[in-house]
Amino acid sequence: MELKRVVVTGLGTVTALGNDVPTTWANIVAGKSGAAPITKFNTDLFKTKFACEVKGLDVSQYLDRKELRSMDSYCQYAMIAADEAVKDSGIDLETIDKSRVGVVIGTGIGGVTSFQHEVQDYEADKENGPKYSPFFIVKTIVSMAAGDISIKYGFRGPNYATSSACASSSHAIADSFNLIRLGKADVMVSGGAENAICECAVGGFNSMHALSTRNDDPEHASRPFSKSRDGFVMGEGGACLILEELEHAKARGAKIYAEMVGAGMSADAYHISAPHPEGLGAVQVMNEALNDANLQPSDIDYINVHGTSTGLGDIAEIKAIKEVFGDAAYKLSISSTKSMTGHLLGGAGAIEAMFTVLAVHNDVVPPTINHEDGDEDENIDYGLDFTFNKAKRRPIHAAASNTFGFGGHNACVIFKKYE
Repeated sequence: MELKRVVVTGLGTVTALGNDVPTTWANIVAGKSGAAPITKFNTDLFKTKFACEVKGLDVSQYLDRKELRSMDSYCQYAMIAADEAVKDSGIDLETIDKSRVGVVIGTGIGGVTSFQHEVQDYEADKENGPKYSPFFIVKTIVSMAAGDISIKYGFRGPNYATSSACASSSHAIADSFNLIRLGKADVMVSGGAENAICECAVGGFNSMHALSTRNDDPEHASRPFSKSRDGFVMGEGGACLILEELEHAKARGAKIYAEMVGAGMSADAYHISAPHPEGLGAVQVMNEALNDANLQPSDIDYINVHGTSTGLGDIAEIKAIKEVFGDAAYKLSISSTKSMTGHLLGGAGAIEAMFTVLAVHNDVVPPTINHEDGDEDENIDYGLDFTFNKAKRRPIHAAASNTFGFGGHNACVIFKKYE
């Protein structure tokens, strides 16, 4: 069968750098960091005392009190991002066939914050018997964001969650892309969200020695591809993309940010938390995405890399890029926007896919911030263009976004200019 073409017609986001797309993108291009001391809990006893928290967001402006009672904050972020994306797309909710509109939202650990709070409340008052909230279960289910979005708008198409650690929302976007290509839906609301800035998650990642402990200088803590990197910085928020079948979008005169042309998925089959040292799964997933998009390595102008600022991960990804792209690796631009947003875990793929779309749309490569002169690792090839510290303008015809998760889950999505 002939696969249908898929375009991006709407974007929405909530991040540590802004509570909408224009603000977030402006701060990304400006190279600003969203890292600051944690305000959500007392960090006195924790090794890491900072994160990239969402700031200045009044959720009551978007959701009513009844909705808020039943939603974990990860779900609230997804709802707010979806609302912006739907409005941005210009979809007419009165006339669209809602049976042909689906929702797939990825998250790594869903309502972990609500789970922790409910257990803490039980422990504090367990002598009087269990008094769990009637919304406890629905606040922790990872599929609830997709369900809540569909309920709000009446979208009755394919509806579910993807959960594959840090690749979760890239898998959501890949699935949505394929559902449209196969004719199963005309429009998909797709993306992801996460809020794991809570005691149990920060403590858990600290125990793995995964988080940066640069507590005296949070804004410069996320340092992908720099010798002085000491772990990732936790982030929170979410993003949604409106993916739409091309003829459907053209028929309603929709604006088109970019065309989605390929997706790859693979597994390292190596370790529960460490990447394959030679980037074996990353090589496979990028090759699969390129083949799916019918593109050559030389066609890619920019990669929004996974780039978490961890020693093993940064090195393995660069090895994989050099393996896949060969000489063309030295002609493309690379950047890690996690250096500014922090790592949103299951929500990372969504915001980074959004940044990749905006890079294609605007011909702007976001920077990888916090690299200092002389801060070079002998295992990193600095002949590559990491776009250190300052955004740059260049023609971007096609761009890829990589996300890799604990368990060896890998995803790569590719966007290009709509022609």
